[in-house]
Amino acid sequence: MNGNSISKPALMDGGSDGQAPGLSRRGLLAAASALGAAAMACAAPAQAAITSQSLYDKAGPYGGNTLPAGVRVRLVPNVNGLTVNMLEAGTPGRPLVLLLHGYPNLAYSWRKIMPALAAAGYYVIAPDILGFGRTTGYDNSFDADPIPFLTLGTVRDQIALVHALGYHKVEMIVGHDFGSGVAVNSALVRPDIFSRLTFLGGQGGAPASSYPFNIANGAPLPHADFTNAELDAAYAALNPPRRAYGNYWASKQADDDMKHLPAGMTMSSFFRAFYYMKSHDFPGNQNLKPLHAVHTAKEVAEQDAIIPEYYVMRRDRSMPQTMAAYMPSAEYIANCKWLTNAECDVYGQEYALAGWTGAMHVYRRAFVADARDEMMTFVGRTIDVPTQVISGRQDWGANRGVGGPERVGDRGFTNFKGVHMVDGAGHWVHEEQQETVTRLFLSFLHDTA
Repeated sequence: MNGNSISKPALMDGGSDGQAPGLSRRGLLAAASALGAAAMACAAPAQAAITSQSLYDKAGPYGGNTLPAGVRVRLVPNVNGLTVNMLEAGTPGRPLVLLLHGYPNLAYSWRKIMPALAAAGYYVIAPDILGFGRTTGYDNSFDADPIPFLTLGTVRDQIALVHALGYHKVEMIVGHDFGSGVAVNSALVRPDIFSRLTFLGGQGGAPASSYPFNIANGAPLPHADFTNAELDAAYAALNPPRRAYGNYWASKQADDDMKHLPAGMTMSSFFRAFYYMKSHDFPGNQNLKPLHAVHTAKEVAEQDAIIPEYYVMRRDRSMPQTMAAYMPSAEYIANCKWLTNAECDVYGQEYALAGWTGAMHVYRRAFVADARDEMMTFVGRTIDVPTQVISGRQDWGANRGVGGPERVGDRGFTNFKGVHMVDGAGHWVHEEQQETVTRLFLSFLHDTA
């Protein structure tokens, strides 16, 4: 994805599967350190904690009173073993559009996009993906079997949902952040079902050809420029010492931190700060430029030090402590139109109810030995369905890759339709600039009909 060594499949801001020798440096940033992986591998399995809908018996309705007119909540049982909570809009039976959220998001993030797509004649659905929100039926323990959370497991979940709703074809699959990885790999694996692809952000694509090539005839074995441990040490040597956010989110410490927020912080105020720091509104996201290729752990760490601290965290701060340090002003909060207090409270309520443990498998799955191997079946395969990318211009998540989002179509696509850079948007492009994103969705569907 970035030109350094061998890249992994579908690297997303929200994490993706499989770390192995020869990873790209962006993959190393999103992966846990070797020491963290070893510690997790040695941990004793926890007793299964299967989630159920009874958790929500006394909870208010999903989305409260903030859902736009025409957007409905629906539970779909028996979906690959899950009861899927989803939003829907439009008339079932019309052409289907599937919207997949990122981390830490929910189906709710698509609420403002859905009415216009429904009005244009589509049946639009947005599920809470496995591990998130009110979708239940999985093991929510920290040491749960990771296999259902791997790439092909999440792809199977989408196929099962589509079939449960009586469809064999999806007109467009859309993903944001972690959901982009699911969408990209769905289109890669089953182009007969997912006939168009849009992903939000600028990182993703077909698996790179990373089996050693021509080594039987004397070609050298590829090797990584540096190890996870070397990069972690280089981050620690910065002033102040730093660490990769992916290492943190994959750790037991993060799981515990999100269960015990600092005094004075609520889950809603955590989300307020988190959304602010990754939005167009945060000063550290202005005038950013894509990172360039470097080849040593020290060079990577020094370049990454310019990235705001939600990605390259201070080593002595948890994520809640990081958010507390960058909490926006009361005036900003009162005047934020793209994420009102009532909307922010929905995220706070849902994560307070469901917890973070299941969602964090987005990062923990990188430790699983089979994670990378399952996608190696598709090495060399291209994504052949019509594809577009939409990215917020002020999104560090998209610009951490070498060349940024405008280079994403250079490899692995045979029907790539272009990249749309959206001004006035950071990482949450579909919530910050929903009208622009909706227009781009509809234009793409029309132009590729």
